[in-house]
Amino acid sequence: MLHGRRILLCVTGGVAAYKSAYLARRLVESGASVRVAMSESALEFIGAQTFAAITGNHPVTSLFADESVSPHTEMARWADLVIVAPATAATIGRMAEGISSDLISATILAATAPILVAPAMHTEMWENRSTQRNIDQLRSDGHHLVGPNEGSLAGGDVGVGRVAEPEEILEAASSILEGDAGGRAVLVTAGGTREPIDPVRYVGNRSSGKMGHAIADEAVIRGYSVTLVTTSSLPVHPAIKVVSVETAQEMFTVVSDVKADVAVMAAAVADFRPAKSHETKLARSDGLKSIQLEATPDVLASVVARSERPYVVGFAAETGGVERAIEKAERKRVDLLVYNDVSEPGSGFNTDTNRVVFIGQDGTTESLPLLSKAEVAEKIWDRIASELNERE
Repeated sequence: MLHGRRILLCVTGGVAAYKSAYLARRLVESGASVRVAMSESALEFIGAQTFAAITGNHPVTSLFADESVSPHTEMARWADLVIVAPATAATIGRMAEGISSDLISATILAATAPILVAPAMHTEMWENRSTQRNIDQLRSDGHHLVGPNEGSLAGGDVGVGRVAEPEEILEAASSILEGDAGGRAVLVTAGGTREPIDPVRYVGNRSSGKMGHAIADEAVIRGYSVTLVTTSSLPVHPAIKVVSVETAQEMFTVVSDVKADVAVMAAAVADFRPAKSHETKLARSDGLKSIQLEATPDVLASVVARSERPYVVGFAAETGGVERAIEKAERKRVDLLVYNDVSEPGSGFNTDTNRVVFIGQDGTTESLPLLSKAEVAEKIWDRIASELNERE
């Protein structure tokens, strides 16, 4: 579950900081990409070079001494999960109050990824009413907690306040990143296929693949195991398995071998291809009176027809009203159809925004406002998760 995931480990000032080095090692061994942020007081207990050697990335130790113009927002946007271990009483207090007075608290305040907190402090500090009030606030804010445990503390004391063991934190991180995904496998198709006329020319469409890639990225962030079959060279999350294709036939062949619990068929697959593809470039001087076309394989239909059918999301890029898309949803027998009018400003091919309409199995529609494609992807996965939970 952690393979390819981006984990930001925030280390604050306490004796338990030495355990964070082993935690970083275990995260790396689990296949995660790990970056570290350290508070000034953490540097009193463990050196930054230790984490640099373990993770391959130099830790960020200051809001102002890093090369990045805004290190806290850059790290917060990068992370799939933020782990605060150890989390001191002071750090927990700043988190609960929303105070961004240092690198760690500013980074946490900027984060939209889940946050896992591993408290570590003396028993008296842990049991203090202020700390417990802050812990209640963190839970209310949706943060996840692991520990503290009972055991040996600094200075020879024994009691509650010992930081959770690295293996416990690792298990909690895996559970959080799985989220509503429940170990489900997801197939996403993206981009427009290219059907060759000759080695230089092709029949195709204007799809950029941005919507499909946003859907795949959102799926992996939510903990799904994602295979992306795409014609696009856009960057993707490192945890996504990418299979590059070009033609409808190639996409059909690859998709046929991918088992999935959810299939989001966002690719704009060409309906027709040249019946004959020339092996050498056609000369302009030779002329070309016509191109004979033939139907391509129906990739979406092949997934719907599976004996072990996944939850299927289809797409309809149309011009004009939604009626044709409603008919398509019924004819294709998809669980959800996502319709957009590509002639509408901001909703066409190769844009960063989209205005879509969800069409359910019963023909009911839900219109969304103009959103970024990342936000549309979030809405799509919210809908999928809701319907899957209802079925279960």
